[in-house]
Amino acid sequence: MLDITHLPRVQTPYYIYDTALLARTLDAIKAETCTHDHWHVHYAVKANAHPDILRQIAAAGFGADCVSFGEVQAALDAGFPASEIVFAGVGKADWEIRKALKADIAMFNVESLEELEVIHEIATLLNTRARVSFRINPDVGAHTLAHITTGKAENKFGIAKEDMVRVVREAQQMARIDFTGLHFHIGSQLLEMDDFVALCTRINELQDELEAAGLHADNINVGGGLGIDYEAPDTHPVPDFKAYFQTFAAGLRLRAGQQLHFELGRSVVAQMGSLITRVLYVKHGTSKHFVIVDAGFTDLIRPAFYGAYHKVENLSAASRTASQEATEENIYDVVGPICESSDVFVTDYALPATRRGDLIALRSAGAYGEIMASRYNCRELPKGYLME
Repeated sequence: MLDITHLPRVQTPYYIYDTALLARTLDAIKAETCTHDHWHVHYAVKANAHPDILRQIAAAGFGADCVSFGEVQAALDAGFPASEIVFAGVGKADWEIRKALKADIAMFNVESLEELEVIHEIATLLNTRARVSFRINPDVGAHTLAHITTGKAENKFGIAKEDMVRVVREAQQMARIDFTGLHFHIGSQLLEMDDFVALCTRINELQDELEAAGLHADNINVGGGLGIDYEAPDTHPVPDFKAYFQTFAAGLRLRAGQQLHFELGRSVVAQMGSLITRVLYVKHGTSKHFVIVDAGFTDLIRPAFYGAYHKVENLSAASRTASQEATEENIYDVVGPICESSDVFVTDYALPATRRGDLIALRSAGAYGEIMASRYNCRELPKGYLME
């Protein structure tokens, strides 16, 4: 549980980030990858783009995985070298492609032949070359929420595996395109290593097909997707990076000289962040008790959007003595103030007896929390603070 005495005295709701835990997480990743000179880890900026967090990750020597030029610019501003920035995304606008080419990023992860043609056209106009890696849809299922699986044939992402050889050959005929490799990503919040084993098997098959066609990829990018323990953030604050990286070390058959790339986001930043909110009212309904807090899905949309779970803690109750009912528990729905029925964080949830004014923490919110906030209902965006 978070220590309430370490929180800033600022207006709620806000995000608090444990930079010491982030440092531990980055060190754990480096410990598993440092012996592989041909391995490269890119942080997925979409998970959390707080400038101080980006600077800490860049200073640790990681690259950046971006899905908009806004993210590319944020990465550059934070100190990520352009040579370690990759630009993915199924719908890159022309202006984004132009700016990324001018910034001389490492490569584009291209998701369609139509996109490739536009990149080639813009590179020709700029009299430059574009390094591209093709995102191949491996048609591999993943044990995760339907909204965050990306590697099935029915998903919008990537090029069909059956079209891989044809598209690579077309790229090689384009004067301003340098084909650099293959990119894959099958989904997010994956906890079963069998999902990654299946991805390795499919990549090996596609590499064999590429080789049989007389083609070679300098880079293999396996994406990210490693999940975290939302149920017990204090028990497992750092994900099982050993099992994750060993799965690829054992399962992939890389060719001589190939570089291997990973794109981790949630597993890097999720556990170090919490959303802090204050109880406005404890409402006693006919059959339910409601804890109404000042944070809503405008601040943390994952429960409303995905049906996702975040552990809820009453930090104020934990600091009360037993004589002040700290040992009592009630069953509550914890809900926000947004004028929508879906603005619910948890239902039928056991919490210590809760009062107006109590501080509540929604844990494991460092990924896809602050970055997905909105101003619906004309609400202010939440701010993020560092807990040194």
